[in-house]
Amino acid sequence: MNTVHAGGDSADVVVVGSGIVGLGAAYAAARRGLRVIVVDRTESPVGATIRNFGHLCIGAQNGEARRYADASRELWLRLSHDAGFWLRESGTLVAARTEEEIAVLAAAARDDDGIRMLDAQELLRLAPVRPDVVLGGAHIATDLQTDPRAAADAIVGHLASLGVEFRFRTAVTGLAAERVDTTRGAIAAGHVVVAVNHDLDQLLPEVAERHGIVRCALDMMRAAVSLRHPLSAPLLTGWSLVRYGRFADSPEAARLRERLHTERPDLAALDLNQMYTQLPDGTLIIGDSHASAVQPAPFQPEAAFTAFLTEAEALFDMPTPRVLERWQGVYAKGPTEFLIDRGDEGALALAATTGIGMTTGLGLAEENLTAAFGWAPALEGTS
Repeated sequence: MNTVHAGGDSADVVVVGSGIVGLGAAYAAARRGLRVIVVDRTESPVGATIRNFGHLCIGAQNGEARRYADASRELWLRLSHDAGFWLRESGTLVAARTEEEIAVLAAAARDDDGIRMLDAQELLRLAPVRPDVVLGGAHIATDLQTDPRAAADAIVGHLASLGVEFRFRTAVTGLAAERVDTTRGAIAAGHVVVAVNHDLDQLLPEVAERHGIVRCALDMMRAAVSLRHPLSAPLLTGWSLVRYGRFADSPEAARLRERLHTERPDLAALDLNQMYTQLPDGTLIIGDSHASAVQPAPFQPEAAFTAFLTEAEALFDMPTPRVLERWQGVYAKGPTEFLIDRGDEGALALAATTGIGMTTGLGLAEENLTAAFGWAPALEGTS
């Protein structure tokens, strides 16, 4: 294990970026008793880590993503207990409105005992949807839900209590062997982790280009709603089933995708993931659309928000929602689900390159720092 003696401007591990992957890297190092400095040009986490549904969709993943998601689940549970932020073991609901959606869920449930089929009446008890539009659905047992805005700040506070030093409003200007240059001076580092998500092309452009990284911009909103009863868990729809790996690659999903795109080309053009989470204050997060480019335009089409509200009213038994906030989220997107790269400077660059960073980021950091830096597993019970 490379170590730099504490004291002066030095750390055993310097983490660039305070999003969920960067926080996961800092947590992994701190739990091993190492001196950690996190550098971020913003004054707090303000990127994709807070601009999402707060939905930790573990059971909708497969392969490598599921492995990271399972590891992340345990870390989320530990952090929520130690840092004191809201997290519920809610699972996830899926509302099925067509026979094709039922078929996708049934095929997945046959191979995964964590996915339980629901008839229409049971779904209605768990989600205040319109009884005339649903045929049934499913419950994914492993999933969690949090409030991303509160969770990010709480994790920062908890890591600081463990001795992690955060240098906010500090930009990284260069990386060298065992050194990070910043706008507030150089830091000697035993190891460097770069976890800046879509801004990788600004710090390590050759790494971003090698991995084909672009940006995915998404539109979301939060609304005050009057539901028949609270939503007991995050709610996915058929548009989600053709997106997430556990479902999307099946023959049944191919048939569902064809039907959705044929019947609703307007929603397909938005690259819609129609899903919902309800926060503890009762407000509903609604979304989301997707558009990819090296630098997506900042202008948000009102057609997307109109579609969100129209589809929400068609699904839920409720009056018209009152919109409280709209925002654009941005995350790194690439041809694979994850970027893991040791650049020429020796820094370990990590990113979730689909929209599952909150679900997988803690596990992605824990597993890859352990492997890259030759660390022993953290002791059980370590904060």
